[in-house]
Amino acid sequence: MSGCDASEVRIRSRWKPVLAGFAWVVWLAACATGPVSSPPAETRADTRTLHVVSNGWHTGIVIARSDLAAGQVPEVADFPDAAYLEFGWGDRDYYPAPRPTTGMALSAALAPTPSVVHLTGRDHPPAVPGSDGAEALSLTVSAAGLERLVARLDTVFDRPPGMDRATVVAPGLTPRSRFYAAHGSFHLFNNCNTWTARKLNAAGVPVATGALTADVLMRRLRLLGAAEARTPAE
Repeated sequence: MSGCDASEVRIRSRWKPVLAGFAWVVWLAACATGPVSSPPAETRADTRTLHVVSNGWHTGIVIARSDLAAGQVPEVADFPDAAYLEFGWGDRDYYPAPRPTTGMALSAALAPTPSVVHLTGRDHPPAVPGSDGAEALSLTVSAAGLERLVARLDTVFDRPPGMDRATVVAPGLTPRSRFYAAHGSFHLFNNCNTWTARKLNAAGVPVATGALTADVLMRRLRLLGAAEARTPAE
């Protein structure tokens, strides 16, 4: 499957009960702007490309393996042949569950719960356009911005004291993915989409972090891309 690959369809179905059950709350909060970090003034001479993927419910970030410095995100060693790595974040019980229940969805949405990071190995960057609601956007950031993003992604993994790798807590949604223990608590207002927005802010992408839904986040990113295209190059 093009776009976000077959695993994204599964992610989409598992997140639907969480957001659909609280659609009115999400709608009100998603319409709020939320704070935007001012990206630092940096030269655009040396740039990098990252990708944001969405299946309509869940978003993640894809970066090239070549953009990782030696020793960063040691968990990528579990995918030695992957040219690209996709990072997603979510509830520790609901996200990895083969058959998530409504009760698990309610727990994930209503109360802060432990989290996991989903790391997926890819052979290629995500294709555009996708299918079945899938979407992928390519973003150009400064080299320094991507370094900050990678540093933030590295700290998401919850590594035991004295260990250089996070614990694998569950198999991933595809054969080339795994779930790892992560820092941070998941709840309706701190979900995969707000997580993605915060990480993009670290890279210098001035997207509002209050986007609770994938649709809102991707729309804001498309608008940023259009604004950048209209801005004369410095």
